[in-house]
Amino acid sequence: MAILVTGATGGLGPAVVKAFLDGGAAVFGVAPSWDGRSLPPGNFHPVEADLTTVEGCHRVAERARPVDVLVHVMGGFAGGTPVGETTDDVWNRMMDLNLRSAFYMIREVSPPMLEAGSGRIVAVGSRTGVEPAANLSAYAVSKAALHTLIRTVALEVAGSGVTANAVLPSTIDTAANRKAMPRADFTKWVKPEAIAEVIVWLASSQAAEVNGALVPVYGRA
Repeated sequence: MAILVTGATGGLGPAVVKAFLDGGAAVFGVAPSWDGRSLPPGNFHPVEADLTTVEGCHRVAERARPVDVLVHVMGGFAGGTPVGETTDDVWNRMMDLNLRSAFYMIREVSPPMLEAGSGRIVAVGSRTGVEPAANLSAYAVSKAALHTLIRTVALEVAGSGVTANAVLPSTIDTAANRKAMPRADFTKWVKPEAIAEVIVWLASSQAAEVNGALVPVYGRA
């Protein structure tokens, strides 16, 4: 089974890659660059690409084809200003990282999945996409749009053997988040490994009847 994991070097990506490798899958991990990084042990294939472009997504899909499972972990976070002070750069960056990349990748992998009559699409959304917070408009809207994209794809693939779902973490317990919020209660944050377990399950045959779900993984928050 070939698993394509975007955002493989971020805060969550390595845990997702490891979970699938531990299960014996072949994993294609996508990142902007793998220079100087240690590669995970096992049947792992590093892929470099800019997934905010149509060309980058096409090249990745061709490299990993046939893709049995797309796990779209890639995303970004920016905020801290009200709508009236949010710049075009921040708005467009959030749409590129959190929405357009997912659209481009799903557009690449879904037709072959439909032709094969099987496949799994799992995206990483956000609690903020269903529970907006002040001063996070670009991030929240991009994640809410991602959720709608996944639910729309789920309707389009219903009954085909392909499913599309999303997991919605709250704050993830990563080194970057701990550095950004040193006074927070880390015990309430969700572990990357816990999110990875849910993703692996959604990609499995056991979840064949789950389609269009937005699965909250909030930890103790």
